[in-house]
Amino acid sequence: MQAFVNRLWYPKGFLDTQSKGLFLLIKLIQLLLWPLSLLFAAITALRRSLFKLGIKKQSRLPVPVIVVGNITVGGSGKTPTVIYLVELLRLHGYKPGVISRGYGVNFEGVRSVLPSMAARDVGDEPAMIVGRTGVPMVIGRNRIHAGKHLLTHFNVDVIISDDGLQHYALGRDIELLILDGDRRFGNGSLLPAGPLREGLWRVKQVDAVVVNGGQSIEGEHAMSLVQGALKPVAHSNEQAPALNDAVVAIAGIGNPQRFFTSLTNAGFNLNRVKAFEDHQAYCENELTELCGDLPIIMTEKDAVKCRDFAKQNWWYLPVDAKLSSNFDRLILDKLKR
Repeated sequence: MQAFVNRLWYPKGFLDTQSKGLFLLIKLIQLLLWPLSLLFAAITALRRSLFKLGIKKQSRLPVPVIVVGNITVGGSGKTPTVIYLVELLRLHGYKPGVISRGYGVNFEGVRSVLPSMAARDVGDEPAMIVGRTGVPMVIGRNRIHAGKHLLTHFNVDVIISDDGLQHYALGRDIELLILDGDRRFGNGSLLPAGPLREGLWRVKQVDAVVVNGGQSIEGEHAMSLVQGALKPVAHSNEQAPALNDAVVAIAGIGNPQRFFTSLTNAGFNLNRVKAFEDHQAYCENELTELCGDLPIIMTEKDAVKCRDFAKQNWWYLPVDAKLSSNFDRLILDKLKR
């Protein structure tokens, strides 16, 4: 299903190599979905108008709020950006905290995220963020309640909202739009005909557009993901796979091909690859059957969901976001103001 949606939403580089019949089929499906996209546009416009007119109220928290989000469905690099901001703010004397929805976790109210908690209890991205940084973090459907809980129970002077660009009930001081540089805005259509949650007009309203990979244009901030050394998913006494060793690669992220390409470019010999749905819940038997005796390499986001049953030859590749000093100054200057 995900592969078909990718062909529908991100046709660049795909339709050029396919048959005319498939091209016409994709175009027909887009045309049939267009009325639903118009309906989606009307509903979201109405919702924004209610906030603009003051009919629906926006709540502001007593500390600065930085929203890290996107206007496209799927992964774009928000989690590495959040981790980068946590480290940047700490370096300059701030005490940041993070709030998030906690995708795929059903519970009432809000929940503090502790390093000992499993991904199934808090979500894969919160588990990864706290596991990497130890930052105070609270998840909940209502981000305002999550922010208030964070301020009540932790010593925090800046809040980073992981996602939530369209969560207008939460007041914000800085908006960051994270964009997949390879896919960008896809076919440029709103859901469901395309990947956009909001129109391209939204790009001009944010404080900064951060482009993850690909080609950035003037006014955008280029971000690259720097690979670290392979780490075991669980405790392991084995030697990590060396370059040119045959490995199996898996990824359950928004753009799995980006991960596979990075491994190939790094020199790994990918014997098999398997792309899973974003936020995939993994099964030990399925992964064991997939990799056989070969080492398996996955993303850090996948690793937090496999730690309870990982084999000794399972590894993950951590990455760190790298941004320019101009981006750092923009964030720090806006916080001072």
